[in-house]
Amino acid sequence: MPVWLREFRWRQSPAAVYLSLPLRGVRVTSANIFCTDRYLKVSVPPFLFEAILYAPIDDTNSTAKIGNGIIFFTLYKKEVAMWDYLTLSNANKEKLQYLRENAVLKSHEKAKEETEAKKVTKQEHKKYTLEATMKVNLKGTRHIHLEEAERKRIEDLKEKERLKVMKELELWRKEQKDTEKQKRVQKEEELHQEAEQLKEKKKEKRNKAAIPNEGTSETRLKPTKGCGSFSMFSENLKEERLPAPRSAATIKINFTPRVFPTALRESRVAEEEEVRIALWFSVRLLLSSKVWLRKQAEARRTINADLSELEDLKEEEKNPDWLKDKGNKMFATGNYLAAVNAYNLAVRLNNKLPLLYLNRAACHLKLRNLHKAIEDSSKALELLTPPVPDNENARVKAYVRRGTAFCQLELFTEGLQDYEAALKIDPKNKTIEKDAEKIRHLIQGTPQDS
Repeated sequence: MPVWLREFRWRQSPAAVYLSLPLRGVRVTSANIFCTDRYLKVSVPPFLFEAILYAPIDDTNSTAKIGNGIIFFTLYKKEVAMWDYLTLSNANKEKLQYLRENAVLKSHEKAKEETEAKKVTKQEHKKYTLEATMKVNLKGTRHIHLEEAERKRIEDLKEKERLKVMKELELWRKEQKDTEKQKRVQKEEELHQEAEQLKEKKKEKRNKAAIPNEGTSETRLKPTKGCGSFSMFSENLKEERLPAPRSAATIKINFTPRVFPTALRESRVAEEEEVRIALWFSVRLLLSSKVWLRKQAEARRTINADLSELEDLKEEEKNPDWLKDKGNKMFATGNYLAAVNAYNLAVRLNNKLPLLYLNRAACHLKLRNLHKAIEDSSKALELLTPPVPDNENARVKAYVRRGTAFCQLELFTEGLQDYEAALKIDPKNKTIEKDAEKIRHLIQGTPQDS
């Protein structure tokens, strides 16, 4: 039997009803609450609360907050009015049962409508997604055809802008040089005129000083007491006797060339430095973008060439494993060139298989292509990482074949290092141990034991 909750508090305003329902010692979730416009139910076993509301409410906007053992309902009324009671009073059992069943039916109908609405929305989303995907595919196809032309157009625009900027920069530098030259010539003329004016003034002073000297040769004044034998004119000559004018010269002043048209100011140094750095980065970006586009074009041409060659192959010839087996058969029959061709095609189809490089290195050893054998063995060792027990045999073969190529090139020290690396992986291999001992004797120049 459920325990009916009779203790609750409620208050109201003309627009809403506020209901506080205490539920201590139990965990309440939103799944325990059922509400329609006239019916409210809270079922948390073993507790049960049920209320047939006095008037309809807006169950869509009404809320319920759960916390601290209390459920606080905010029920918004459909009509603004004050209720006499929270629940219906003096209602018989048949009416209450009818209201319960009607609330459940309304809830089912509302859930069904929401489900249908979700289905319609989902179908619309699928339709929109399909249309968007088709548009994207069409745009992608058009973009592939127009990509090359667009890149070429962008590159041409960048080149034109670069040439335009460089031309404007050269014109600006030329104008700066011409302006500086004119200022320098004007300054020299002003200095020359000042020097001429100084010479004229000095000549006038000399002429004024020469007139009293001529008068003293005819008439002499008596010397006064305490003045010695000097006359007044001789004292004037002594006072006005000036040193000879200095020789005129031209001083050359060189200014630091500036990129900016305005004069250098301490407050503008940081700003000019930022502009200079931005200009430098833009030039670098332009050059790097040209290099990147050129590399992309070369890579695309290479891929297209490879694809055109591979289109003529049969289906089994496009399988790297089938090509590897075919190369192994050619190697067994002694047709090493055909084996190399088969391995080359397999590497072009899949360049991550170490056995392809390992088998091709064996072919190069037979053909005396020693440097290529060293390259393929090294590539196989790069791909045989990390070193695990499953690839021990392959790593031993790679070291031995590279060491053999080194020894045939008379690089015995490098060959001995590879043989010793193979012995570390397979220390019980007597053949490798004997070959390593022979290489040691060759390096030391000592005879081998019989």
